[in-house]
Amino acid sequence: MMKKRYRIKKEKDFKLMFKRGKSYANRQFVVYLRQNDEIPHLRLGISVSKRLGNAVKRNQIKRRIRAFYQLHKTELKPREYVVIARNPVKDMNYHEMEKSLLHVLKIAKCIK
Repeated sequence: MMKKRYRIKKEKDFKLMFKRGKSYANRQFVVYLRQNDEIPHLRLGISVSKRLGNAVKRNQIKRRIRAFYQLHKTELKPREYVVIARNPVKDMNYHEMEKSLLHVLKIAKCIK
């Protein structure tokens, strides 16, 4: 379970990320990054569209993304992240998602 201070939930925070953040993408994910000097740790927001499946499937995808960040939080730079899952994600298992997220985060140079 991620603590509240590690999450991005508010619509205005998401909008700020899309406006001011820098985006990096591969076929499976779009990741928006933003340096926030007020916050010394990473914050995560997740967006999974209804096109990716029913509520069960979408929540499964979100849980897997959260698990990835939980596992890799020590290697990641303290930034604000918003992860948007794209269509191919719905057919992926956790290990494929992990590989894909690591790939996009390496492109973004936010792995220590």
